[in-house]
Amino acid sequence: MVALEAEKQSRMAALLERLHAKHNASRPWEGTINVVRQAMEKRSVMNEAGHQLLLNCLETLQRALKVSSLPSMTDRLESIARQNMLGSHLSTTKTECYITSDMFYVEVQLDTGGQLVDVKVAHQGENPTSCSELIQHLSEKNFEAFSKHLKGLVDLYRLPGDNKLKTKMYIALQSLELDLTKMMTMFRLATNATTVETILHGSVGLLTSRSGGNLVSLQCYVSPYDIFEVETGSTDNNVPRSLGVSVSVTIEGTSAVYKLPIAPLITGSHPVDNKGTPSFSTVSNSNSVDLPACFFLKMNRPMPFSLSFIQRLGNATSIPVFETPPPLSLLYQLIVQSQLQLLEEGSATPATLNNMHFYSILPDQHHCYFLNGDAPVQDGHSLQGAMVSKIPFRHPAQVPLLLDIIRHQAAYNTLIGSCVKRTSVKEDSAGLLQFEVCPLTDSSFSVSFQHPVNESLVCVVMEVIDSRQVSCHLYKGPSDALICTDEFITKVVTRCMSIPVTMRAIRRKAETIQADTPALSLIAQTVETMVKNNPPPSGSPPYKMVGGDGTNPMGLPGLTVSARSNGKQSHFLCKYKVIIFLLFSEFHFFTMEDY
Repeated sequence: MVALEAEKQSRMAALLERLHAKHNASRPWEGTINVVRQAMEKRSVMNEAGHQLLLNCLETLQRALKVSSLPSMTDRLESIARQNMLGSHLSTTKTECYITSDMFYVEVQLDTGGQLVDVKVAHQGENPTSCSELIQHLSEKNFEAFSKHLKGLVDLYRLPGDNKLKTKMYIALQSLELDLTKMMTMFRLATNATTVETILHGSVGLLTSRSGGNLVSLQCYVSPYDIFEVETGSTDNNVPRSLGVSVSVTIEGTSAVYKLPIAPLITGSHPVDNKGTPSFSTVSNSNSVDLPACFFLKMNRPMPFSLSFIQRLGNATSIPVFETPPPLSLLYQLIVQSQLQLLEEGSATPATLNNMHFYSILPDQHHCYFLNGDAPVQDGHSLQGAMVSKIPFRHPAQVPLLLDIIRHQAAYNTLIGSCVKRTSVKEDSAGLLQFEVCPLTDSSFSVSFQHPVNESLVCVVMEVIDSRQVSCHLYKGPSDALICTDEFITKVVTRCMSIPVTMRAIRRKAETIQADTPALSLIAQTVETMVKNNPPPSGSPPYKMVGGDGTNPMGLPGLTVSARSNGKQSHFLCKYKVIIFLLFSEFHFFTMEDY
């Protein structure tokens, strides 16, 4: 044991002696240079993968530091510029920080204490102008939102060609924005439309101007639930951009060349009709140029479109929506996936595709919906569709046509998506009502369910005529009890745009009718008895109680009285008309003729 310890000490002493000798030995400069060069070469190879990691660490440290002074503020701004691949420099006084690129720059003005004074944006060839959104974000130290604006500015100029060509494309986008802004103004002046009316019916929807890195936004569709948020939300200038369906207006490079306007095309300020439609000047070489680019409406989130609607979009602009044919899927599956993604935005747990079975829990009813998306429609094929994220166009007059098609598809998607919920109910739950939704065409579908009274199957067909009109028709057997009218279903659907709410209303209406039917029979018998026991004076005209279409809709006996008296009313007739009117005032199945 002692020998092993002595050997270990001897080895340690020898190693230390060698290290001392190497340290004390003189080394020529050439050797030192070679060692440094080797270390640098090895470092560059290693940093090829670790450079970004190092930058990320530095940015994390920057975000963790509190910005409370002028140096810390300028350091943070320079760090954000590096993240977005932009240049930056300070003025001689250190109170102005410039974030620059070849096509634009952002000027941040600070005081000596690091507090914000102003933020200006200048595009190539333009004077710098203050940007209220950027001022708000930096005043609140919201550096993440400020960085998103910078990214938006960088993306705006992600175009083909040199700076001169990019400038022409930017001028073309500016001209389009001016025309679209004027189109919205003319519509609102001509129609005196409210915010919701402008969104739903406006030629360009509700326009929000470009600000900083945010593009021009056109809100074009909101559901009734969205409308509630708008009406309780605020003024026209404070409607959330994420509400409903909206598109951003931009310009992007394309493989084909298109003639795009570089000057506003709207002539005059007087519309050609009472809807505020403007007149446009003819596209010519004096107001347009050929560019390897195209205008685009970019969806705020990818949206499911049926194949026929995609073809309608292409026909409206003579430009195909997709340069190459997109992968097609079942439209209902795309709608379900899109709706589930919306539901997941406010949830911590991801939703799963429940084999197209979804449950809706209403105040007094529990529904189960089976979306039979692969049911054959036209030519024996299922309804196909694709996700659309952007739509090309080249003239401002094409925007209203495109928005109407988007609204139409959005209305259809809203109805089908209303069945998609994250709730779950046991299949064998008592009172669970079953419904099957099947596509019929690209704009219509059926909802099948068991008759509330009989055991037969009934069906409601809903046709989405456009974003403003939905036509409904109830199909039942000839011997089935009355449920409700087509007009009633259409009214409910139009107001709520929800299949579960509509199905609940239909069932409640059917229950009301069935509850009222015995009372109607009793009233008929009462009237008949009164007339028999108190016959009218001789020569008096008979009564007749009829339905709104001139028939006796419930087939009640004894109701053979008419309210017409050819101008000769007696006290007896008036007495019975008042009695009959009071008896039937609570029921809406009959109307008395004029008297």
